[in-house]
Amino acid sequence: MNRLFFFCLALLPLSTQAQTDTLRLTLDECITMARRQSIEAAVALGELRSAYWQWRSYRADLLPEVTLSGTAPSYNKRYSSYQQADGSLSFVRNDYLGLDGGLHISQKLWPTGGTISVESSLDYLHQSGNGVSTQNQFMSLPVAITLQQPLFSVNYLKWNRRIEPLRYREAQARFLTETEQVAMQAISHYFSLLLAGEQVNIARQNLQTAEKLYEVAQAKRQMGTISENDVLQMRLNMLTARSALTNSESSRQASQFALRSFLDVEADIAPIMPEDLPLPSLDREGQGMGLSYEDVLTHALENNAQATTMRRRQIEADYAVAQARANRQSINLYAQVGYTGNADNLNGAYRNLLSNEVVQVGISIPLLDWGKRKGQRKVAESNRDIVQGQIRQQTQNFRQDIFILTEQFNNQAEQLRIACEADTIARRRYHTNVETFKIGTISTLELSDAQTAKDQARIGRITQLYNYWYYYYQLRSVALWDFEHQCDLTADVEKLISEK
Repeated sequence: MNRLFFFCLALLPLSTQAQTDTLRLTLDECITMARRQSIEAAVALGELRSAYWQWRSYRADLLPEVTLSGTAPSYNKRYSSYQQADGSLSFVRNDYLGLDGGLHISQKLWPTGGTISVESSLDYLHQSGNGVSTQNQFMSLPVAITLQQPLFSVNYLKWNRRIEPLRYREAQARFLTETEQVAMQAISHYFSLLLAGEQVNIARQNLQTAEKLYEVAQAKRQMGTISENDVLQMRLNMLTARSALTNSESSRQASQFALRSFLDVEADIAPIMPEDLPLPSLDREGQGMGLSYEDVLTHALENNAQATTMRRRQIEADYAVAQARANRQSINLYAQVGYTGNADNLNGAYRNLLSNEVVQVGISIPLLDWGKRKGQRKVAESNRDIVQGQIRQQTQNFRQDIFILTEQFNNQAEQLRIACEADTIARRRYHTNVETFKIGTISTLELSDAQTAKDQARIGRITQLYNYWYYYYQLRSVALWDFEHQCDLTADVEKLISEK
């Protein structure tokens, strides 16, 4: 089937489509419009945007960060307490103007979990008043390199490099799954309207046939070839057909409104019965080889959001255990090396520089915590065991659901073939019975039974066709795989995010 043609047709402006009172849509066009215009698709895209910017924030957090800071100016003119050499306190008058600024570049080190930074700063102080001779002071820090490194603790950066890509991949897979689910909703609304329209056609045809047969029955009654009971039965059939037509028209209007609201269109929609099936290995009658469970399972384990979620939960459980084990002590290293200068003028502050070195090791080791940290570690390990058990159970259920769904789809091809043949036979049988009734060789009950079988067979064919398409897109939503073109379902996230 020419999907490119359908896609291009769906891109036509709605104003062009709305020039006619009725918008004729194929199933592919309906799915394309649903993915672009439905509220559910907009919600899925909003969730993807949120996950995308969260991923961008994580990636940006691993890149160098440049910060410019400063105070311009800071003016202080007040009394403040001052402690003398003998321990007594007095108040002194301060009158100074201060300026400072600095450039700071930092980079997180994911292999170690530390942070290295380079900074350069300049401070200016202008002091005057209360007998103090006016003077200027400059202090420079041309360059300083600082390392902050936790020792013997869990490296959260390294763990995040394993968790965050899975989280983003999970969001992408969830978006694709929700997009396929939007297609499944479109299929449901489309076939609901198609089935309702077919029921109207059936009811209208049945009414026309009932009116003709009632006229034939009246003529036969006048000739005395049938009983009054048969005439009354034919009139009752005609009234029943009129009632069925009214009900079916009401149901079609409800289905019409539901599909229009879902697609966000104003024109009435006329669905077209799908003639082609999506898989090239199956013909129009649903015959041919089905899908392989192993093939579907392989793609699902690779692409499905639930499979990615299970892998992420396992890593997060391991991370929680590592955090609990590393919580027994805390040792942090702080080291800074650089140069500094001081003078009463700007140029002098950058001459005769002196070394500026700081080394500091902070240690925090609990000596007595009454088993609190051990309890936290045991809780984390128990939670990891629970998560592992849940993942095993979810994996079994996941495989079982895929197996059942694959079998349902493969069986549906045969069900569709049988429904198509039954529809053909039932229509031929009904037309034969109508002609036979006209010459008076069958009863009204036999004719009514043939009509009921014809209607049920027609409805059954559309229902089985709907089930086939629905199962197919359900498999696509699970495996995130296009079985028709044998490729992954993908989305250009950058393009989707940039679209308004």
